[in-house]
Amino acid sequence: QVQAVESGGGSVQTAGSLRLSCQVSRHPVSNYCVRWFHQPPGKERERVAALSRDGTTYYADSVKGRFSISKDNDKNTLHLQMDSLRPEDTAVYYCAAEKTRPFCPNEGSWYWGQGTQVTVSA
Repeated sequence: QVQAVESGGGSVQTAGSLRLSCQVSRHPVSNYCVRWFHQPPGKERERVAALSRDGTTYYADSVKGRFSISKDNDKNTLHLQMDSLRPEDTAVYYCAAEKTRPFCPNEGSWYWGQGTQVTVSA
């Protein structure tokens, strides 16, 4: 059974930084698209960042220049470095690994992490 376990969430002040990690087991992240999503309070889940097998990245406009997605294939772990955090970044953050596709589709079939809370105070 594939598992994705997130860590690194927490509370920070505006302009602070956090680094989220997602350890995936039984599914090689080197071969597939990986994504980070977030779900702000009272809103639907949204795409934040994506990384295809060939290294192509995608970022939501709201996080461009502040967030960076990466993965460590040896540790089968993906990361989301979040800098210059803003109160509007407050959300539950989810990692996801595409089950079959090396490139990142708009819709997909995902293995999901359990979510980690990020709270940014003014």
